[in-house]
Amino acid sequence: MPKNFKIIIEYDGSSYHGWQRQKNLRTIQGEIEKALMKMTANKVSLTGSGRTDAGVHAFDQVASFHCDTNLLPKEFYRGLNSLLPDDIIIKECKEVDEKFHARYDVKSKNYSYRILNYHTPAAIGRQYAWFIRKKLDLNAMESAVSHIIGAHDFKAFEGTGSPRSHTTRNIIDAKIKGKNDQYLYIEIEADGFLKYMVRNIVGTLVDVGLYKITPDDFKQILLSMDRNKAGATAPPHGLFLMHVKY
Repeated sequence: MPKNFKIIIEYDGSSYHGWQRQKNLRTIQGEIEKALMKMTANKVSLTGSGRTDAGVHAFDQVASFHCDTNLLPKEFYRGLNSLLPDDIIIKECKEVDEKFHARYDVKSKNYSYRILNYHTPAAIGRQYAWFIRKKLDLNAMESAVSHIIGAHDFKAFEGTGSPRSHTTRNIIDAKIKGKNDQYLYIEIEADGFLKYMVRNIVGTLVDVGLYKITPDDFKQILLSMDRNKAGATAPPHGLFLMHVKY
């Protein structure tokens, strides 16, 4: 009888075309499934908690897979880490109830977007933060980000081609950290996200911080449900999937 395994994955998405398996393209899901095939001699389908875009990173991505095997979780843990490239790490593997589903059982996800707001760019760590030289007004950005907390239609911050039945999502928490540092972090927890949603919110918040729009303009953009009124999509390399709650 097939067993159900849950794994927690950390990865640097810089060299990958996102999470989801794609033909002839290097992806996180594809690399792990190749490693699972080597270990089990069978095609194993991996289910992630959700997709991350090309270039986006994760500290605690969660995935599950069913496999008819005698291998123990600790053997999958060791074997996968020996087979996977250095920028993908399995942090934990355990056997779970057969009904557990890494995607459908998600209660919320937490993303963090990192910005280096300083007069000089970074040499070390430059691939993990969006560099913005001009000083951002963090008080204005905090005022703006408060408008997204709660259940709203986020169509104004949706990327094209989102696989969804509706565009309403519930933001549980949204805040800006690091006000006294060179780095600032925009952290958003929600019950789900649309394609590019976090990056589009961040891009529009940066417009607030640069005085291109006001916090009230940000609120009106949300209410408009018009993507053309929102800011540019923030680059992917500053975005991290931090945690998935079940």
